[in-house]
Amino acid sequence: MSSIRRAAVLGSPIAHSLSPVLHRAAYAELGLAHWSYDRFEVDEEALPGFIGGLDRSWAGLSLTMPLKRAIIPLLDEISGTAASVEAVNTVVFTEDGRRVGDNTDIPGMIAALRERGVEKVDSAAVLGAGATASSALAALAVICAGPVTAYVRSPERADEMRAWGERLAVDVRIADWADSARALSAPLVLATTPAGATDALAAAVPEAPGTLFDVLYEPWPTALAAAWSAHKGAVVGGLDLLVHQAVLQVEQMTGRAPAPLAAMRHAGEQALAAR
Repeated sequence: MSSIRRAAVLGSPIAHSLSPVLHRAAYAELGLAHWSYDRFEVDEEALPGFIGGLDRSWAGLSLTMPLKRAIIPLLDEISGTAASVEAVNTVVFTEDGRRVGDNTDIPGMIAALRERGVEKVDSAAVLGAGATASSALAALAVICAGPVTAYVRSPERADEMRAWGERLAVDVRIADWADSARALSAPLVLATTPAGATDALAAAVPEAPGTLFDVLYEPWPTALAAAWSAHKGAVVGGLDLLVHQAVLQVEQMTGRAPAPLAAMRHAGEQALAAR
C-alpha cells in the first residue's frame, strides 16, 4: 500500500464544505504528514466514474448531498446505521480493496447532544422533513423515550416522516408547519430546515426553553438560535454536528483514535470566522 494516503469530500455544490479544514487539522494534530484531504465537485452522474478511477492510495471519502444515496450501489458493504436511513456519508477503502459505507451523522448527532448533557428526553420535536430529518429521527430512536412531533409543509412530507418513524421504531406524530411555534415548547427541538426557514419562529421562543439542535452552521447563529440563547436555552449547532461526525470519519479512515475533537472544532471556528 502506498505511503501517501488520500481522502476527500465529494458533493455538489462543495466549495462551501468545512470538511477539509476539519480533517486536515486532525492530520496535523495526529502527525499524519503523508495524509491529504481535498474536496471535489461531483454530482450523481459523475460519481461512478470518480469512484472507479481511484487508486490504492485512497483511504476514504466523505459524501454530502446529493451523493449519500447514490453511493450505495457502488459499495461492497454498508453498516446497519447507514442502512437504517438509506444514506452513506462515509466510505472507507479497506486493505483488500473493499468499499465500506457508514453513516456518522447519526452517532455525530447523539455525541453532540451528549456533550451538552442531553442523554435522554421524554419527547421531542423536529422542524422539517428533508434528508437530515431522517437522521434526526434515527438519533431520536436512541435518546427519546416518547413521541416525536414532526412539523411539515405538505402531505407528501408527512407520509415520508411517518414511514421513517415506522422503519426506525419512533412514535412520529405529524403537525402542520403553520403550527410550528408549538414545537418550541418541546424539551428537545431539532431544526433540520434550510437557512431562513425558521427565522420567523425566533419571536415565539418561550421563557426557559429546553434544548435546540439547529443543524445549520452558516450563517450562525441563526435567528432562532440567537433568540434561544437569549432566553438562556441550551443550543447545539451545526458545527457541533459537523465536528462530531468528522471525528468518527477520521477515526475510521486513519485507524487512529481518539481523533482530536478540540483541535478540529477550533479549526472549524476559525474558518467560519474568516468567511
